[in-house]
Amino acid sequence: MSDRVAITVSSHIAHMTLTRADKMNALDPAMFEAICGAIDELSAMPDLRAVVVSGEGRGFCAGLDLSNFSGDSEPMDLMPRTHGFANVPQQIAWGWRTLPVPVIAAAHGVAIGGGLNIISGADIRIIHPETRCAVMEMRWGLVPDMAGYPLWRGNVRDDVLRKLVYTNAEFSGTEACELGFASETAGDPLARAMSLAEEIASKNPHAIRAAKRLSNALADSTDEALLLAESAEQTEIIGKPNQVEAVMSQMEGRPAAYPDIPRSLSQATFE
Repeated sequence: MSDRVAITVSSHIAHMTLTRADKMNALDPAMFEAICGAIDELSAMPDLRAVVVSGEGRGFCAGLDLSNFSGDSEPMDLMPRTHGFANVPQQIAWGWRTLPVPVIAAAHGVAIGGGLNIISGADIRIIHPETRCAVMEMRWGLVPDMAGYPLWRGNVRDDVLRKLVYTNAEFSGTEACELGFASETAGDPLARAMSLAEEIASKNPHAIRAAKRLSNALADSTDEALLLAESAEQTEIIGKPNQVEAVMSQMEGRPAAYPDIPRSLSQATFE
């Protein structure tokens, strides 16, 4: 990959690691490009069933590396949509939602600013209770602009989010879980994330991908559209070999054996 991220794949599970540990995995231009590239690479893996995202070293991600964004540098043009609905900074968080399989983030140490946004893009967010978190942008006279708002909508209470944005107040991993930024706390977030990924990878991969599509549609679909989408997804699953295998493996008390998903069916994304 690069000197910013690494990807390993085993048993249908991809583990993407931020590897700029000497800088607490802070985000510089090379890191933005590397994460976007990793998302592209993962989206092209047809037999993937789950993704785990973590950071090396003492923290998950300390947000922007301000040494690379001095007042003398030309501001990035944020208006072009370079990745579907998103620009490059937004893609490092929003991009996890566009992958067809569940993504689990494992955060420890710090998840500040852009780091908090990255984990917010995951389907499931595991965080160490003592992790330092903050919606940091207002400290630098900015507004959150890395897809935080659409990702936090429905998870974090509106007035609480406003307070944290306006004040850039720091909160812990335990508080992140209570407030809706994280799914659960764990003493070893990576081990817990990998365990969850293994459980997800053992399910019918067609049903898991369909469930993610339905989950992605929750935020802005009407009841009518969601009811129709449920029926359409189930029609494509029920009675098919993998669904039958799910039932038989349970009845016979054995692990299910699912074939890989053909590449032609693996590219559906959410934009």
